Amino acid sequence: MTPDDFREEMTKATRAYDRYVVNLEKPTDDFERALESLVTKAIRAYESRGPNMRHGIALDKHVTVILSQADTPRPLCGIYFNLHSPYAKRLPKTPQSLDAHPQQPPHDA
Repeated sequence: MTPDDFREEMTKATRAYDRYVVNLEKPTDDFERALESLVTKAIRAYESRGPNMRHGIALDKHVTVILSQADTPRPLCGIYFNLHSPYAKRLPKTPQSLDAHPQQPPHDA
């Protein structure tokens, strides 16, 4: 199994990425290269999966590729965009206890 076996899915994903996704970090050419690499990794994960496991998964910050066992010799291929907004509030890397920021009692006016 090679990435060429999933060329149709990769082409559709690249077309959708180019048309609908705005990503300043990864232009379409970089996306295509990353997608091929992720499909290769998903194939390796799929071919080396354990007994009773049905999927091979590979992902990066922007894309997830899932190969799923089917009733045919060729697995199903799902390519998903990991969308996020640069305007989302970032969470702290380490949780802070509530005691670290005690709330002030309301002022009586």
